[in-house]
Amino acid sequence: MEAFTTLRGPAAPLMRANIDTGTMIASVWMRSTSFDLGEKLFHDWRYDLDGKENPAFVLNQSRFRNSRILVAGPFFGCGSSREGAVWALQKFGIRCVIAPSFGEIFFDNALQNGLLLVTLSDDETRRLATSLEAAQEPLVEVDLINCVVEGPDGARYGFEIPPDRRTVLLEGLDETSLILRYQPEIRAFQMKSSEAFPWIYARPSQGAENETRPAGQATP
Repeated sequence: MEAFTTLRGPAAPLMRANIDTGTMIASVWMRSTSFDLGEKLFHDWRYDLDGKENPAFVLNQSRFRNSRILVAGPFFGCGSSREGAVWALQKFGIRCVIAPSFGEIFFDNALQNGLLLVTLSDDETRRLATSLEAAQEPLVEVDLINCVVEGPDGARYGFEIPPDRRTVLLEGLDETSLILRYQPEIRAFQMKSSEAFPWIYARPSQGAENETRPAGQATP
């Protein structure tokens, strides 16, 4: 997983509340690996019935087309537990979403896949979105090292993130890699546990297995 330390890039304001995972990526686009999930992100908002781009949608506008950061309304990522919503955002190029609140399952899916979610207050999010709409270059810097977001007008917003989640993102660790970092502690626990409760770790002898196996049952 790619590490996330600081990111400076175009940001798009999408100040709609309750944007659900089904809106981000419809289930039909997840039935085959041949579909480009980034191309299908927000499909019904980005394209008309003929498949042509909707020029009014923010991600189709020239200033925001290559956005790496999305600034959204409250409860972003509500709805189903569809992990494909995270993948679609990432395939499009989004590496960070800033919003007042997020769907709980979406929040976990995002951080486990390396997508940073930043929670700011509703007022801060709206101020940031307003500055993006007014800026000639809608650039935002997200600094995970210092937990600060800087808008195009120079305004700075501090944010918090659970320490374990922050470490995983900063070092680009998936869950397995994180667990493997604690191998010495895991082995020490197992040793102490096996001494205190040896019967849990004991394996029955071949003879004991045969004695307890029902008659006629083959040995595996």
